[in-house]
Amino acid sequence: MKRLSVLLFCLFAMLVNIACADNNKVIQVSQLPKDAQSFITTNLSSAKVALVTSETEGVSKSYKVIFDNGNSVTFNSKGQWTDVDCEGSEVPVAVVPAQIMKYVKATYPSCRIEEIEKDRRGYEVKLSNKLELTFDKKLNIVDIDK
Repeated sequence: MKRLSVLLFCLFAMLVNIACADNNKVIQVSQLPKDAQSFITTNLSSAKVALVTSETEGVSKSYKVIFDNGNSVTFNSKGQWTDVDCEGSEVPVAVVPAQIMKYVKATYPSCRIEEIEKDRRGYEVKLSNKLELTFDKKLNIVDIDK
């Protein structure tokens, strides 16, 4: 009986591993959630999409869009952006909350925002001078990293 239990457990573990092995797929822009498609059209239409991937990790799903100019956007399963990375160029102003943009322009007028990430706790902004600013969900500055 003990051997049978171990055998069944091993078989189950192998099946789970096989099922999870296909967690990163190349997809078409048309397969993105509508909100993600709209975001790209509205904010990043000047760049051409080079690659779109869908990644499943456990029960969560995310999408990554990489553009021909090197910029990228990550979306959650609902099509809401979670990361906009524009290394070497500026994140579109319409993407950045106004209060964060106002703080950056007042405090670091010669810098541009090259990346912005958001999660349930707030925002992290990376500037062209390599500073990383962290804002809480009420858009108050809470940390500055060099």
